[in-house]
Amino acid sequence: MNTPDSPRASENSVESLIRHATDNHVCRITLNRPEALNAITPDLRERLIQLLSDASADPAVRAVVLTGTGRGFCAGADLRGGPPSGERIAGDVARTLRLGAQRLVSAVLDCEKPVIAAVNGTAAGLGAHLALACDLVLAAESAKFIEVFVRRGLVPDGGGAYLLPRLIGPQRAKELMFFGDALTAADAERLGLVNRVVPDAELDKTAREWADRLATGPTRAIALTKQLVNASLDTDRTTSFAAEAAAQEINMTTEDAREGVASFVERRSAEYRGR
Repeated sequence: MNTPDSPRASENSVESLIRHATDNHVCRITLNRPEALNAITPDLRERLIQLLSDASADPAVRAVVLTGTGRGFCAGADLRGGPPSGERIAGDVARTLRLGAQRLVSAVLDCEKPVIAAVNGTAAGLGAHLALACDLVLAAESAKFIEVFVRRGLVPDGGGAYLLPRLIGPQRAKELMFFGDALTAADAERLGLVNRVVPDAELDKTAREWADRLATGPTRAIALTKQLVNASLDTDRTTSFAAEAAAQEINMTTEDAREGVASFVERRSAEYRGR
């Protein structure tokens, strides 16, 4: 029998707080702490990182959907379990960020499968950055994005100062981060933070449709495209062009690339298998 403090009981608790299942080559990851607006504890963060890593390595997974239950997508890091400020020593905070929030955002950016954020409600702080790190962002009409850090006297973390300027430019990024105002889904779409806003009742359906389309696409070509786009904003033209040529060389060894060319020549629809 497992006691409440046993490793198995703890594991089951984490499992219940992050639902995940793969169907039709789509891995659906759902944050399930609605009473806390899906705030992320260290255990949940590590589980998310592991699930994204597993999705990268699993040939049965060809797309990922990340969403939440209840009124929140993710309210950010759960700060209630942190040590009192008097117990911190020099380097603790920076180390915590490197090993925590930054690793989580990197896990999304580095996932070899396309990741769709289905933002069902409030995405604040690290929760906003978790969504914005995804490859495609769908938002329910009731969703809100909040750079909440300034409200707590904090510097944005979890990659926010890296992601936002690249998505909307430095001036807009500073406005959001300096004031910490809630951004509606419609305004987020207008600024370019969100691909599409849909009625709340249609969010799940739309996310499934998009994920299904990705899951029937050329998986390795999409992965290489993701890498090229993510790296392009940090590299010069020569480096970017060289990376593009190398990626195409690698991709042409895949079955899907051969199928794509053959289907064009034979004037039929391609049937990609993710290999």
